[in-house]
Amino acid sequence: MINKLLLAALASSFGLSAAATAAELNIYSARHYQTDEQLYGNFTKQTGIKINRIEAKEDELLERIRTEGANSPADVFITVDASRLAKADELGIFAPVKSAELEARIPAHLRTSNWFSYSTRARVIVYNPELVKAEQVQTYEQLADPALKGQVCTRSGSHPYNLSLGAALIKHNGAAATEKWASGIVANFARAPKGGDTDQIRAVAAGECGVAIANSYYLARLMNSEKAEDQAAVAKIKAVWPNQASWGTHINVSGAGMLKNAPNKEAAVKFLEYLASDEAQTYFANGNNEWPVVPAVKVDNAALAKLGDFKADTLPIGELAATVPEAQRIFDRAGFR
Repeated sequence: MINKLLLAALASSFGLSAAATAAELNIYSARHYQTDEQLYGNFTKQTGIKINRIEAKEDELLERIRTEGANSPADVFITVDASRLAKADELGIFAPVKSAELEARIPAHLRTSNWFSYSTRARVIVYNPELVKAEQVQTYEQLADPALKGQVCTRSGSHPYNLSLGAALIKHNGAAATEKWASGIVANFARAPKGGDTDQIRAVAAGECGVAIANSYYLARLMNSEKAEDQAAVAKIKAVWPNQASWGTHINVSGAGMLKNAPNKEAAVKFLEYLASDEAQTYFANGNNEWPVVPAVKVDNAALAKLGDFKADTLPIGELAATVPEAQRIFDRAGFR
């Protein structure tokens, strides 16, 4: 009796009755983009399944899922960055999903047995040609070169975007080389890490530093902006797809998984499969200037088209995610905070 009452109380937070959840889907999302509204609406039109959604920061949602336990009404968890998906997986909240459709449409290196990637973003190098030369910044490794002393801007080393890059460097170059790299990055700082990726791009444009690392969608936003100040910043910088002659540019993902205590598992799997459809891939990726994970799907985005094609790292996303804790320890020792 107590469990039923708890379930009813939790379901009421979505405006549901505990007895009327069969044709509904409850999503906890840490991804907040306006275009996703159309994504959810089209799923309901196609399936008749109503979507109830709670949006918050990933840590808040994960704590909520943990606290709710077996009585959680949540069916699907959506977030960005492999390190965050790995953190969720480590908490044991996901249930394995076996789907021939997902396996056929999403490349193997962009999925695990417990969660799936639905869009990708690249970690690009942005530089000021008046301060550094293009040949100095063609790889991530070069950013630790003493020749760039006082030229590097970055956000916090503890941020998931940088930790995921560190994890990739560990997988490709080894832990010792990555620690040396992190120490070199710290030695080359133009200033202490602060702000987000857009702040790094603006700092490069302003000449506060000569080079920075940023996720591609932040650059694409500025490129697509109609604001004069954004266009002025873009005009002063150039972008590089790093490591084209070696392992390729580091990519990260937006992704989702079904929760092990999901009360609507059939609807959850349908939704995960829907996110891999041509229609959903276009919305999911375009919502944040990203790329679809399904190779055949193309995105009509002026900024991404202008940035051009590139060789992407194909490191399995699960391996990348598993190495993030080691990257954090290395960055801490190097003083990259």
